[in-house]
Amino acid sequence: MGFTVYPALDIRGGKVVRLAQGDYARETQYGDDPLPRAAAFAAAGARWMHLVDLDAARAGGYTLAPLLAAISRDTGLQVQTGGGVRSRDDVARILDAGAARVVVGSLSVREPETVLAWLDEFGGERITVALDTRQDEAGTWQLPVHGWTENAGASLDALLPRYVEAGLRHLLCTDIARDGMLSGPNLDLYAHLHALAPAVAVQASGGVRDAADVAAARQAGCAGAVLGRALLEGRLALADALVLEKSAC
Repeated sequence: MGFTVYPALDIRGGKVVRLAQGDYARETQYGDDPLPRAAAFAAAGARWMHLVDLDAARAGGYTLAPLLAAISRDTGLQVQTGGGVRSRDDVARILDAGAARVVVGSLSVREPETVLAWLDEFGGERITVALDTRQDEAGTWQLPVHGWTENAGASLDALLPRYVEAGLRHLLCTDIARDGMLSGPNLDLYAHLHALAPAVAVQASGGVRDAADVAAARQAGCAGAVLGRALLEGRLALADALVLEKSAC
């Protein structure tokens, strides 16, 4: 299995932003230039990017189709994107707008039967299941929903095998405690996921600070890493991360 670097842009109100631990009240803005930033990712040698509609994640109704279409047309990047995906029509519209993969988050936890049907219809290469997780006091990886404020009653270890059996190929997994905190990825979590679902391409998300963290995620069994705040703040050069991608090919 190769390794893919996913430079990420989270969009809210047309601006590039980052949230700390998913908290909309803890937002940092990085400008209103998502298309030039995506073009810069491509110029640096990226093949993929990760695009998140934070407005839709809150209210539903994906709003980034024009930006998605422009990125796909103008940069040649393959785009993995989501935010507020609630229906089969949402998936189809986002794919039609130019997405290579649609990311399905909270619905994957709340309504797994729905998302399992989408995997069957659209195929494992077109859907990325995103499971945001938090470890409880007993050491169980829970799957909070509703802005990470309440547990869905399903654990990561119980839900993931259902998706694997249905043909899941791509899993984006975020340790909520690390998201946007520049505290390093949770390597124990990713090693656990690799053991639980070795055939699934797991993307590390949350906490990546530098190229050493990217290398460590790869070593832990991840097939990719999503790079957000560290890239936006210049703590990590995309070119340095892409060296690790190419060496894994």
